[in-house]
Amino acid sequence: MVEKKETFRKKSKRKSTVKAASTPYKFGEARFTKGSLMIMPKVSSERRDYIPLGYFDSDIVVMDKAFPIYNAEPMLFSVLSSKMKMAWIKTVSGRLKSDYSYSSSICYNTFPFPSISERRKDELTQCTLAILDERAKHSEKTLAELYDPDKMPEGLREAHHQNDLAVERCYRSTPFSSDEERLEYLFKLYEKMIQEEKDKNTLFEKEKKKKKKK
Repeated sequence: MVEKKETFRKKSKRKSTVKAASTPYKFGEARFTKGSLMIMPKVSSERRDYIPLGYFDSDIVVMDKAFPIYNAEPMLFSVLSSKMKMAWIKTVSGRLKSDYSYSSSICYNTFPFPSISERRKDELTQCTLAILDERAKHSEKTLAELYDPDKMPEGLREAHHQNDLAVERCYRSTPFSSDEERLEYLFKLYEKMIQEEKDKNTLFEKEKKKKKKK
């Protein structure tokens, strides 16, 4: 098995992968970071109103079926656990059969979110804590059980509802009445975001840097 890994790496076009062939018994990239950790599953049931985002403060190694977000501000949990974010995911994400297939480049990096005040950030942080507190009241249940739309505890459902309202206040003063309305607003922000990138000539900047390295 180790010999096969060495051969595979030597045939790669990436310099870093070829270099890693000298230690075929090791992972090619070590991305583990100590500290707080959010975990976004790569695939989630289409039945759920929210993707069950994990949030831990311990040394956990995340495997390839989820995206780790290391040492992020607690308010990020609030944003990623909102109806605004879910409306975006439902529209732009890929699918595994009919379930949501989350992508960092398509679902995460493209999501339009406005600059907000410290007061708003504090409000979102409090919403994050409220959701986690409600989860802790049902520690005997898995996240899959907690986020089953037919079995979701009322306290957790209400905590998410209050979080939805708080996140939507970051966009405008009045709540959105439907996903169609949320998407209309989000895509206008997305168009503005792309235009600003074009004006600054920073659109696809990451891709340009990758090509230069090659």
